[in-house]
Amino acid sequence: MEHITLLLAIVIVTALVFDFTNGFHDTANAMATTISTGALKPKVAVGMSAVLNLVGAFLSVEVAKTISGGLINEQGIRTEVIFAALVGAILWNLFTWLLGLPSSSSHALFGGLIGATLMSVGTSGVNGGVVITKVLIPALAAPVVAGLAALLATRLTFRIGRSTDDKATAKGYRAGQIASAGLVSLAHGTNDAQKTMGVITLALVTGGVLAPGSNPPMWVIVSAGVAIALGTYLGGWRIIRTMGTGLTDLRPQQGFAAQTSAATVILASSHLGFSLSTTQSCSGAVMGAGLGRKGGVVRWSTASRMFIAWGLTLPAAGLVAAAAEFLTGQGTWGVTVVAVLLVVISGAIWLASRRRPVDHTNVNENEAGAAGTGSGEGAGVTAPPTAGAAQELSTTIPAPGPADPAGKPARTARV
Repeated sequence: MEHITLLLAIVIVTALVFDFTNGFHDTANAMATTISTGALKPKVAVGMSAVLNLVGAFLSVEVAKTISGGLINEQGIRTEVIFAALVGAILWNLFTWLLGLPSSSSHALFGGLIGATLMSVGTSGVNGGVVITKVLIPALAAPVVAGLAALLATRLTFRIGRSTDDKATAKGYRAGQIASAGLVSLAHGTNDAQKTMGVITLALVTGGVLAPGSNPPMWVIVSAGVAIALGTYLGGWRIIRTMGTGLTDLRPQQGFAAQTSAATVILASSHLGFSLSTTQSCSGAVMGAGLGRKGGVVRWSTASRMFIAWGLTLPAAGLVAAAAEFLTGQGTWGVTVVAVLLVVISGAIWLASRRRPVDHTNVNENEAGAAGTGSGEGAGVTAPPTAGAAQELSTTIPAPGPADPAGKPARTARV
């Protein structure tokens, strides 16, 4: 720690800021379906997810090794390159959060690292084989595998419970949802917190504090776990709304199937060292669960926006990071400019989000303001008027009867 320079300290803090944005950006992965089906209250759900994200950060370092010693070549990489990469990842995370799109924080980070490295040292600094085998292929496979698993699991749960009453089984499935949501949170901490650990470790290697190939020090593991847990507790309510009620309508059976399938895929990939996108896995599982129920639908307009965001994440974060690296390469003044721009743009995005705030009180409403039910009458479906509404809409009409001297009816009937 005594060899850490000011620039290296700034990079470490920026990495933890990215970890924080990763937390609130990806809370929806674990808790959107649990909240939308009413299995847990919103604040309880994000609190539980935060704790399990922290625990998950201590379970493995395999993904951290993929980033710190595999994705890019450590030799010749300056600390400024990592700073620029983090700037690109943070700004893309905040932009997609503002739009309520569940894009991949992982791919934002990878895009930032690749873009900044290419600007700094060219193609020799990027390990193309690792990018293909441990980033691009899992990116294509994860949503498909998780979606198919969730589709099959959903059909199986409805087939098993076809002779039982939905209300009787809903309580049990909600309990199963809570358990599976906890598993997703644990998997998210295991997979995503390690990405920040890997970046900080890479920065320490480039700064000469650690030897190449070193594992993350304990203080790095602890700080990354705490940062992602705090971000998770803050709650990315905009993205939770999209995944919970904007993508499809889920019943407890579907929520349980989606979360269990996603958790299985994420944990398996973490064990193998694949730096998987938890967002794509969980989104694919939600769509699979939506299609698995007879009569279930997926809102493909929302899904299409998600697919576009997924496709743009790597190049967009890479371009921003490359521009940031161009500035940081000019010296101290360039680093200062990039830091100021990061703060100013982040503040502007936050102010824009306050125009139409989304929080735990309205997270289960769709964009038009209709509350989602989680039972097939979700976002986009107008519920029948309630008894109170019908009474307000009642009309007074004259009823037959004798008139008073002024010619007015003596009584009225309300319908």
